Amino acid sequence: MRKLSWKEAAIYLPLPFLMAGVWWMCRGRLEPFSLLLREMLMVFGYVAAVGDVRKKQIPNRLVAAMLGAWVLVVVPQLFLHTEQTVPSLLTSLFGAVLAGAVFLTVYLVSHHGLGGGDVKFMTAAGLYLGLNGVMPTMLTGSVLAAVVGVVCIALKKMDRKGTLPLVPFLYVGIVLTMLFR
Repeated sequence: MRKLSWKEAAIYLPLPFLMAGVWWMCRGRLEPFSLLLREMLMVFGYVAAVGDVRKKQIPNRLVAAMLGAWVLVVVPQLFLHTEQTVPSLLTSLFGAVLAGAVFLTVYLVSHHGLGGGDVKFMTAAGLYLGLNGVMPTMLTGSVLAAVVGVVCIALKKMDRKGTLPLVPFLYVGIVLTMLFR
């Protein structure tokens, strides 16, 4: 495995501050289980956003890690607090299905204009966000990406066929959804 240089690692310095901010904003109104899921999504989303900006791809290993971490947190909760976890589990599964269906439809209709990594990332993020958090996240991220795209085209920084990495905008949508939901 290749060793990270300090310049490559420096991009991850804002992450602890973002996590602390979300924890501070949500600490009084969320149980530890929900707060842990939000913090995990913050970490995975940040890593995916940085990777999307740098390499324009989201590794399958990252999506698999998101899914595995979610399972490792939720399954014990099913045994410890079954009555509270089952509704949350159903909401999470419906959120993943909704996000996956919407992004897969856009992927197919746009003839791969949206990346497959974006579809997989948002499906996994839907588990963390749940049914109530998926739509605001997708809407906020998509609108932000569209506005930035239009501005880049207007300023001649990009042509009409150019592409933008979507996950950083989705990440902003995730953070805003978590803070205001």
